[in-house]
Amino acid sequence: MSMIETLSDVNNTFLSRREITCTFKGLGGKLKKLEAVDMISKQFKLDGKVVIPINMKNHSGRPEITGVFYIYDDEGLAKRQVNPVIFTRLDKAKAANAPPPETKEEPAA
Repeated sequence: MSMIETLSDVNNTFLSRREITCTFKGLGGKLKKLEAVDMISKQFKLDGKVVIPINMKNHSGRPEITGVFYIYDDEGLAKRQVNPVIFTRLDKAKAANAPPPETKEEPAA
């Protein structure tokens, strides 16, 4: 049994995107957006595509999360259609997860 249960998988040809709504079982309060994007990319084999987490909702009293994801082939099209605040938050989360750059300290003279 998979942790990811697909509720809907719609190909929106008008907006040139795929919209996936799924439930993550047993991960309530533990799952981050970037981890969810990785799980969705692996589950649906979306290598090379832009996966954007639009909404992730925790359910009260149940350890599950319902997420809505938009999948685009082109990042430029995604940036024209999706609110820029979402991209800002994703960039901020990626920067927080990235290891800090190593700096070389020179010995004091």
